[in-house]
Amino acid sequence: MMGSTGAVCALLAALCGACQALQGGMLFPTESPSREVKDVSGLWSFRADLSPERNRGFEQHWYRSPLAQTGPVIDMPVPSSYNDITQDAKIRDFIGWVWYEKDVWVPARWIQDRGARIVLRVGSAHYYSVLWVNGVKVTEHEGGHLPFEADISGVLRQTSGNPCRITIAVNNTLTLETLPPGTIQYMNDRSRYPAGYFVQNTDFDFFNYAGIHRPVLLYTTPKAHIDDISVETTFSDNIGKHQPKSCLNSRTHTDPMSVKHCIVTSLTPRFVWQIRGKGFDWPLVVKDFNLMKWMGVNSFRTSHYPYAEEILQMADRHGIVIIDECPGVGIKDIRSFGNVSLAHHLTVMEELVRRDKNHPSVVMWSVANEPASEMPPAGFYFKELVSHTKSLDSSRPVTYITDSNYARDQGAQYVDVICVNSYLSWYHDPGHTELISLQLNTQFDDWYDKYQKPIIQSEYGADAVAGLHSDPPMMFTEEYQTTVLQNYHNVFDQKRKEFVIGELIWNFADFMTAQTITRVVGNKKGIFTRQRQPKAGALLLRERYWRIANETGVLPTWARYPCQ
Repeated sequence: MMGSTGAVCALLAALCGACQALQGGMLFPTESPSREVKDVSGLWSFRADLSPERNRGFEQHWYRSPLAQTGPVIDMPVPSSYNDITQDAKIRDFIGWVWYEKDVWVPARWIQDRGARIVLRVGSAHYYSVLWVNGVKVTEHEGGHLPFEADISGVLRQTSGNPCRITIAVNNTLTLETLPPGTIQYMNDRSRYPAGYFVQNTDFDFFNYAGIHRPVLLYTTPKAHIDDISVETTFSDNIGKHQPKSCLNSRTHTDPMSVKHCIVTSLTPRFVWQIRGKGFDWPLVVKDFNLMKWMGVNSFRTSHYPYAEEILQMADRHGIVIIDECPGVGIKDIRSFGNVSLAHHLTVMEELVRRDKNHPSVVMWSVANEPASEMPPAGFYFKELVSHTKSLDSSRPVTYITDSNYARDQGAQYVDVICVNSYLSWYHDPGHTELISLQLNTQFDDWYDKYQKPIIQSEYGADAVAGLHSDPPMMFTEEYQTTVLQNYHNVFDQKRKEFVIGELIWNFADFMTAQTITRVVGNKKGIFTRQRQPKAGALLLRERYWRIANETGVLPTWARYPCQ
């Protein structure tokens, strides 16, 4: 039914409204002679809506007056996830609307200059946001991980002489039509659960951190301003050439310019740490890049959501290439392949490409991670999704990460590169590392024989509790993790002579997950702890990555400046 004319018409109808929001650019705010930027991050007032329906804030119009007048508020740092900031488990696990507020002074010259636009920009908030300035709604945005903004010039000039009161309501509830998807389950057994008790169910293996995760900025532009820039690249011999196109209030200008040229040895970092959760943090970002450089890493994937723009800027500067992934993780329910879900997914890809299209570090788009791509609707879904992404950017390959059976995967025929996750001797035949060589060779041969496309091993690994040892190796010890990695590497070294073009370890550092009987305070597949201390696997990978770099002669661009 998904491929029928009726389904296509329904999809087009769903897209009509969604595309309207994506007109214009979303350039990263940077100060210049004609633009100013004011960071209004820091300490904000915070209140969770603990009412049974989580809707009291809207019913009582909390945005119309200072938040402290509506009830008790607490201090909340921005950017950060709110989950780990307090000692209250209700806040850590809260699902629903939370409210942020801050009073800021806008420079008088901004208000007085009628030729200037004043824009309020939120780097990301999870997952649905509504934004007011001085009690006036200025925008709303669906989805986390990506920026949204509003021109607030008119509102501020109507109320000049007073502080600018910014109110942001954020809801982290996940449904079958969000990215990532989820379901709310009400527990109706009154002998076991109180009235109104519910849980948020998800199909992804990381904690559902929420809040305002990236900086909140005020910035100015002239009314006549460059709205967007697109850099188109070509190659002549070994020299790259690029031609930027700029949009000036919807007029396009083209200027020719010029640049220089980029076996992937890689891992999957998560810029998530204790206390701050997914909140952007420069010391953590710089530390993680130094660790990657120490290891000889030349690539990573933004699993399973777009990382902050500042991280991509770091990758640009350090010559690390990126598979840029949208938050399409946990798409396991057949109802998440419907037209409304697809329309939202297409919009998210438009926002992602619009934001990241000019980063030289971005070499591939990933539209999903481990979807239920064996389901019949997945074929139409991923055909449309991959095609749409290519229409947005024809210069980069498009993929999604699969863990499906090669013969039943409905979407793999549409991608440019096959990215496969497998956890042999961990989730499959746990404890039997002697089977990895046979099973991994079979995996690669099956995928290549069917699709004749280059392959990346996009995840592999095993949990290791730092300091836990056993000889012979046992699961969860550092020795077992290194044994698993070494067995994978033996196959990689053979297959990269044929059609395997990359390897990405899962994972860079341990990270928090939901509480389950299979996780002891988070996922321990990191080669570093959450505190960024190395396990034995980090030393194994460091030796491997630098050896491959020296053997191939493809040294990272920063290799002449080793970390001290």
